[in-house]
Amino acid sequence: MQNPNSTNLNEIDACGVVPINKEWGIGVSGVENPSPFSRTNQILKRWRDTKWSVDHERAVLLTQAYKKYAGLSQQLKTASAVAHILENVTIRIYPDELIVGEIGAPAKAAPIYPEFSYGWVQRELKESPFRDRPIVAHVTSEKTEKELLGISDFWLGQTVEDEAISLLTEDQIKATHLGKAVFSLQLYLHGGVGHTHLNFKEVLNLGYGGMLEKIQQKFDACDNTLPQDIKKREFYQSQLIVLKGMIEYCNRYARLAMNEAKSATGERQKELVKIAENCSHIATGTPRSLWEAAQLMQFTYNLIMIESNGHSVSYGRMDQDLYPFYKKDRENGVTKEWQQEMLESLFLKWAEMCKIRDWGTISNNGGHGMGGTTITVGGINPDGSDATNDLSYMIVDATVHTRLGEPWLAVRWHKNTPRDFKIKCANAIRVGFGRPKLFNDEVCIPSMERYGRSPEDSKNYAVVGCVEIDAPGKEYGWHDAAYFSMPKVLELALNNGRCFECESVGKDLCPRYSICAAKGQRLGLETGSLAEFSSFEEVKTAYDKQMQYMCDQMVGAINSVDIAHQRRKPLPALSLLTEGCAEKGMDVSAGGAIYNYSGPQAVGVGTVADGLSAIKQLVFDEKKVTGGEFLTALLSNWEGYEWLHALVNSEKVHHYGNDDAYADELAAFGADTYCKHIENRPTAHGGVFLPGVYSVTANVGLGLILWASPDGRKAQEPISDNCGAVHNKAGAHDVQGPTAMLKSVCKLDHVRMGNGTLLNMKYSPTSVSGEAGRDNFIDMVDSYFGMGGLHCQFNIISKETLEDAYENPAEHENLLVRVAGYSAFFNDLSKPTKLDIMDRTELSFD
Repeated sequence: MQNPNSTNLNEIDACGVVPINKEWGIGVSGVENPSPFSRTNQILKRWRDTKWSVDHERAVLLTQAYKKYAGLSQQLKTASAVAHILENVTIRIYPDELIVGEIGAPAKAAPIYPEFSYGWVQRELKESPFRDRPIVAHVTSEKTEKELLGISDFWLGQTVEDEAISLLTEDQIKATHLGKAVFSLQLYLHGGVGHTHLNFKEVLNLGYGGMLEKIQQKFDACDNTLPQDIKKREFYQSQLIVLKGMIEYCNRYARLAMNEAKSATGERQKELVKIAENCSHIATGTPRSLWEAAQLMQFTYNLIMIESNGHSVSYGRMDQDLYPFYKKDRENGVTKEWQQEMLESLFLKWAEMCKIRDWGTISNNGGHGMGGTTITVGGINPDGSDATNDLSYMIVDATVHTRLGEPWLAVRWHKNTPRDFKIKCANAIRVGFGRPKLFNDEVCIPSMERYGRSPEDSKNYAVVGCVEIDAPGKEYGWHDAAYFSMPKVLELALNNGRCFECESVGKDLCPRYSICAAKGQRLGLETGSLAEFSSFEEVKTAYDKQMQYMCDQMVGAINSVDIAHQRRKPLPALSLLTEGCAEKGMDVSAGGAIYNYSGPQAVGVGTVADGLSAIKQLVFDEKKVTGGEFLTALLSNWEGYEWLHALVNSEKVHHYGNDDAYADELAAFGADTYCKHIENRPTAHGGVFLPGVYSVTANVGLGLILWASPDGRKAQEPISDNCGAVHNKAGAHDVQGPTAMLKSVCKLDHVRMGNGTLLNMKYSPTSVSGEAGRDNFIDMVDSYFGMGGLHCQFNIISKETLEDAYENPAEHENLLVRVAGYSAFFNDLSKPTKLDIMDRTELSFD
């Protein structure tokens, strides 16, 4: 342990702990000991030696609490259950760690959340055990299986999923993943919402004791004769219950650390005593040091994860929130190296968190981690000046020194971002593990303002999870509310509302065939077919009508799921960490936040662009094929029409991604049509809908259930990812280099797409090597953002490395790659996702 009280005060300059121009390597993400600190590398070894598992304790304690407090309202029942877990769950402290605290389960063990959904848990425990999964397996003991199956009957019909499905109409169900998957609601049907930032400033400024006093005053001020105050009183009571449980949780760790110190020796004994002091103080007090502030952040995040398994609960602008504590420590003689070591210990605690997902989700989205634990650094201050500080650099260093799937890192990039910070970020990206991802202040801030955030809150934006931007601590965005297949809508527009596969293999492949096509019905509207259309405008009109109909179904379905969450799973703990809830006396799930949105995202803009382009050019402009022939080719999955398949995939046809106005205008049309039928519609929790255009890895899953498409895809191939161009098995469609591709993407209206956009790029290590390669890379990012791009992220890895990892997984266990919005170990990804990453266009500056 380095002496945190050293008098060796270095100048507080913005550079981090390693030189700005240090190259950690190019395309070498999977190394054994990436940190200069032995503590970090020791914890990393323990992390790697620990198997992923499933733990039953949270689920059992929750079930006990729901039975014990069965007579209480849902608001008070959920709060009492959280407190019961905090006061009774087993707690642990691991060797070497400086930050303590878990989410109700041991390190790398997934707690179970039966209140959201439980049918899939029960089914997989019996039929396809978690430990036997071919990827993303979880060890499950006999005791855990017995305990989890033992509570199954209690949760039958009592979950959020049960409530939500009961609210869906038949038209909505047939369009969801429960039917033909025009859109998927799987994430929020099976788990918590999350997708928000915690108001860390509140808890750092007040502490749990100050928050308790604040809520007690509001509770005491309620007029028990007024109906609205009676409702508020119940809400405040639920918050008091959670806060008292949280204070006891902190004190439990203080007692445990002090007890373990009795049997420890040397430096570790001193560390444990200090950990005990930290935990005891922040149980009710405010942090006095960076170490205490980091511990308070950890406990606060634990609280939210114990309450709900919401994906993408993010850390906000950590370099801004923690900088006052960093600066005070440095002025008091604490070395930067000690602070860095402590930050890396914090990062490794976040990497221990684990979430288990159903097999259907995992088969498309690989990874064991909690997901979405995004830190945002850089950006601007309220006055527009650069906000980058030394912690910004140190957080980048910590990310490179730990190199695990969590936490995620986002950098806010703007016209005055220091050159040194750009170099630091570029050097981190060139390591090849896909972090940080980059966001453009000049586009993100106007997009925030467009949908109603104040200028001040817009300038303070941070990144949620993979892609989305919101106001930290003030917003309940319901981001990632659904994945929507734009190519499926185009399919319905070309075939009079019917699925292509109905014509040939529907009886064999479609689970709804007997209640749909067999009865002469259709999935979408009757809008004509390509065989009948006499102009391209008719194609566009049919696409618009089908889009409106399917967007209507999705909006209704999302609002139904939203209502189910409000009824079944209030969130008193998250409400404590969301500004507006205490002032309104309203739970965050019901609209207590200052800003409330729902954000579904469209997938496959490149597939739609190239499909429309091929039809316009070949059927209507050049008349090389009739609409009927083109439709027959699609219904036949291109069999017998190999000449047309080759032509559509050739450079003789206009393709999005090549700075070609012909195709790029159709990409904008396809995306804008989606946006106009989504934006500003009312949500069930008091806000409006935001459209987004990105896929994460849903392009793989949605492609697996989609028949051939007019861009040249064959059935079951992935559709285009995020805002990128098509890369079918027949070849990539963006062939004019990175500049042309970036220009095409920037013809989309990124400001309008308030739920976010994403552009994946893959560069070979040789193309970004050396000082020249680094500078070309930085110039490319500057150019993209100058043209209006919102968000980009990178894989820096050779094709040969990926191919070898695909064929020899045991030799690449530590290989991290950028998937889409997040990084994951290559071995944790499904075969289709691996192939999709390998097939992405490899760009070069040559």
